[in-house]
Amino acid sequence: MHIFYAHILSKYFFIVPKKQKMSTYHSPVMLSECIEALRIKPDGVYIDLTFGGGGHSKAILSQLNDKGKLYGFDQDADAATESAQIESKNFILMPYNFRYFYKYLRMNNIEKVDGILADLGISSHQIDTPERGFSTRFEGFLDMRMNQNAELTAAKVLNSYSEGELHKVFGLYGEIKNAKTLAQAVVRERIKTPFETCQQLCNFLNKYAPFRKEFKYYAQVFQALRIVVNDEMLALEEMLLQTPQALQKTGRLVVMSYHSLEDRLVKNFIQKGKFSGEPEKDFYGNLQVPFENITRKIIIPTDQEIETNPRARSAKLRIAEKL
Repeated sequence: MHIFYAHILSKYFFIVPKKQKMSTYHSPVMLSECIEALRIKPDGVYIDLTFGGGGHSKAILSQLNDKGKLYGFDQDADAATESAQIESKNFILMPYNFRYFYKYLRMNNIEKVDGILADLGISSHQIDTPERGFSTRFEGFLDMRMNQNAELTAAKVLNSYSEGELHKVFGLYGEIKNAKTLAQAVVRERIKTPFETCQQLCNFLNKYAPFRKEFKYYAQVFQALRIVVNDEMLALEEMLLQTPQALQKTGRLVVMSYHSLEDRLVKNFIQKGKFSGEPEKDFYGNLQVPFENITRKIIIPTDQEIETNPRARSAKLRIAEKL
């Protein structure tokens, strides 16, 4: 999928210890910017909510001393396998969806942490593994599950959702202009031939895609299906709501998003303490928000990083500090 990510170091050089070489599983976007944003204390406690290939985690670990701790979260079994490369006693992987992160921290007697990092979206490994079904470029089953034990797949969405449900999925999560027309067409098509593979879907979509914008249209549809399969927006909301309670005073929340739906939720929560409406005020009219917005101007990848890897181009980094 073209709207997602990869990584090249940009403004700063960051040294990763020899024992913790970067994996080809996934190279994180804006690595140096994320690490700088966390303001890592050597003896601090940190969370990488999206472990993936461990690029961010390895960089965080390189700045911790023997008293520091890092907890990684990832529901993907492939990421759990990748984490076996990390031998540090400072690191613990929790193989769960980040929407439950505070529950599992407390089960490990962790009440407060010094920093939380979330690199949203999907990894290069997931995109480039055809059988995972995330990419418009490869032939593979329409899967798109980040948790491979989950039941709902993209194929099930296309073949079983009602026309009204599909209209909502395409319009809300893919921001597709002809969402209603596409939903009607999907329902008609699946009667003749159920949807099973990525290329089958792309060939079908070609008839409804704007001229010379076919690949963008495919990406929007795939994004919409992936979001609903993994319940991504609700999971993101639930995760963000737990961050004020989990962070120490002056602790940092660092979130990188890759499409406008994610970024809007992150922005509103940081600025207002809620996802819609106006921020709460006390009796004296003072804003009751949990964070100070550190990024008055959003941080984006450098031109050099985008040129080297186009998957980084849609990344937006926001930083907040617990009040």
